[in-house]
Amino acid sequence: MKKTTNIALATAVTGLLALAGTTMTTTAAVAAEEKEKCYGVVKAGKNDCATKTSSCAGTSKTDGQKDAFVMVPKGLCDRLAGGSTEAK
Repeated sequence: MKKTTNIALATAVTGLLALAGTTMTTTAAVAAEEKEKCYGVVKAGKNDCATKTSSCAGTSKTDGQKDAFVMVPKGLCDRLAGGSTEAK
């Protein structure tokens, strides 16, 4: 019985390691995907970088602030309501 438990445990650990490897590979692929700045769609306090009126990320004052951006996958910004690839 002990040998069966060891085999089951080894199989479970191997499966988890394989799953972790797949997840890391997928994450790396997503990170390598092309991104673009999308202005005018950020919620207050969720911008990625400085704006004309604030000096740090996460400091936009209003939802949809026209000079605050968030990085999104290339091509997505044009499909978001109020989204623009240029600051206004």
